[in-house]
Formats: sequence, C-alpha cells, structure tokens
Amino acid sequence: PTNGDFTFVSSTEAEDLSGTIDAPDVKLSMGSDNAKDPYATTFLRKRGYGWLLEVEEDDPEDNKPLLEELDIDLKDIYYKIRCVLMPMPSLGFNRQVVRDNPDFWGPLAVVLLFSMISIYGQFRVVSWIITIWIFGSLTIFLLARVLGGEVSYGQVLGVIGYSLLPLIVIAPLLLVIGGFDVVSTLIKLSGVFWAAYSAASLLVGDEFKTKKPLLIYPIFLLYIYFLSLYTGI
Repeated sequence: PTNGDFTFVSSTEAEDLSGTIDAPDVKLSMGSDNAKDPYATTFLRKRGYGWLLEVEEDDPEDNKPLLEELDIDLKDIYYKIRCVLMPMPSLGFNRQVVRDNPDFWGPLAVVLLFSMISIYGQFRVVSWIITIWIFGSLTIFLLARVLGGEVSYGQVLGVIGYSLLPLIVIAPLLLVIGGFDVVSTLIKLSGVFWAAYSAASLLVGDEFKTKKPLLIYPIFLLYIYFLSLYTGI
C-alpha cells in the first residue's frame, strides 16, 4: 500500500533497503526557545510584533564624544591662542599653523568673547562685531587674492578672529585706567598694533613682495574699527 510519497513494505521484505527522502528545507522547532522566553515575548512574536524585541548593535562611530562630533580640538585652539598672543618668532611657536590649519570654532569663540565684553551699555554692537568679522575678513580675502596671495577665505576668517585676542587682553586695562586719557590712548594703540601685527604676519607672505602695505593697512584699519565698537569711540 502507498500513502502519498511513501511506500509501506512488510518486515520480511525489508532486507537490504536503502534510499533517501527528498524534501524541502524544513526547520524543526523543538520549543526550547519559546520555553525560555517569557510570556510577553512569546505573545508578541506570535502576533507578528517580534521586531519590537530586536536590539541593534551599537556602532562605535555613533558613540563619539560631542567635541569630536563637532570637530573641536581644544589643544589645537589653545596652541593657536598662544601663537597669536605671543607672535615673536624667538619663542619657537609654529605660528603658521593658525593660517595653514584653519578652524571655525576657535575664532568664533574669540569673536563671541569680544562681543560679550562689548555688551555693557551698547548691546547693539554685538551683531556688528560678528558682521564686521565675517565681511571684513571677506574684504581682506578678496584684496589678498587680487594682490596675488594664496590664501583661502577660511584661513583669513580664522586669522582675523584669533587676532582679536590682543584687544580682549587690553579690555580690562581700559576699564581700570579709563580716566587717564594719555595712558588709555597708548594702550589702545598698542592693542591695535599687536592685533594687526599678529594677523598681518600670518596673512602677508613673501608672495606680496612690494605690495605688503596694501594689505597691512586695511588690516590695521579693521582692528581700529573693532576697537571703536568696543570703546564706542
């Protein structure tokens, strides 16, 4: 007798029987997994909501620190600040890193700090400081390119921003000796020269040759304007 794909034989005729059974891939479930699962897990899987129980593996790239995600290198920013505040070549700083490796967050922090100390009594100048930083840097960049300089707008933006640090340094001095006009004027001039020298020494390269004053002068005027936004004069 036969039953579907199987043929039944008697035991007396079963000598030397061999063969195979062809069948599609069948997965046997012994019930061990379901026995280990809690009732709620089994219920969700039977109802087709097992995907709610899936756990994604953590990607190491998604667990980066916030500063790394924002591409903020505090050591690099600190080194650039020292290069700007101490522009003397004899100190051994590689000052060209301020120009050759520009960043955005460091100069922005310096500009915002300069804006914060300018808030007292004249809050309206804060937006002007940021605007002048952006468009003043753009003017210096265009002038440098016209004169044959090989600089990018990002480099100019970073150098101009970092070079505001000398004006931030002299700000507390102006608050203390603001009543002495002569001393106050000397400090203002020294701060502007300090800032302009830091910026010009980084942006004005040998490629300008005899055209250096054409770029140094507008940089100097730019920092005079920054100082006027702070002092109101």
